[in-house]
Amino acid sequence: MDTDFIYTYPPLIPGILKRRYKRFLADIELESGEMITAHCANTGPMIGVCDAESRVYVSKSNNPKRKLAYSWELIEVNNTWVGINTALPNRVIKQILEQEKLPYLKGKYNKVRSEVPYGKDKKSRIDFVLTNETEQNPIYLEVKNTTLAKDAIALFPDTVTTRGQKHLRELMDLLPNAQPIMLYFINRGDCQQFSPGDNYDPEYGKLFREAVKKGVEILPCRFEITPQGIRYLGLADLKS
Repeated sequence: MDTDFIYTYPPLIPGILKRRYKRFLADIELESGEMITAHCANTGPMIGVCDAESRVYVSKSNNPKRKLAYSWELIEVNNTWVGINTALPNRVIKQILEQEKLPYLKGKYNKVRSEVPYGKDKKSRIDFVLTNETEQNPIYLEVKNTTLAKDAIALFPDTVTTRGQKHLRELMDLLPNAQPIMLYFINRGDCQQFSPGDNYDPEYGKLFREAVKKGVEILPCRFEITPQGIRYLGLADLKS
């Protein structure tokens, strides 16, 4: 196992994307010539990361209860591998947090909790809450998967997201009694900068800048994606 990887993929199977449809489905021709239908975990528009005839990788589950045995994991875009499985970033971040491998947060906590109810009505769930012995000034951390890129700038969101807007408002509401953090998981290694996707959701961009001004921390984390595993590359520059 390569120790540089913060996450190692199971053995992946190469193929060619034929089409992505009905949000959850992708027809893929495997290297063997077999045609399969794989589950697509990303239900968004996937701008720039679902072009037909692109090289892709899929994983295969042995769970007999699954309707679709294959899951679409990666796609190649301009010689760069991009992570497609939106269920993976939270698992990777949880592993990084538990192993204290995120330099910015190192030494600031010793307990990690997932999916913690919060907000005025406690009906929302934050991805992670990080605390120390005193339980004072807890860190509330929300993760957003980011695959859209333009001119080496990672952009989020790639469509109007009322849920994402709500998360920014709720993070701002945590101040000053907690430290809210929005972590953008840049699921491709070719982006040096990060910016809110104003052209896709102007309201989100407005709330993003308001959140930054009020003290919400922004962590645009860069990751190199390969068919073998994922490497952490550090933080992208914030271009707001």
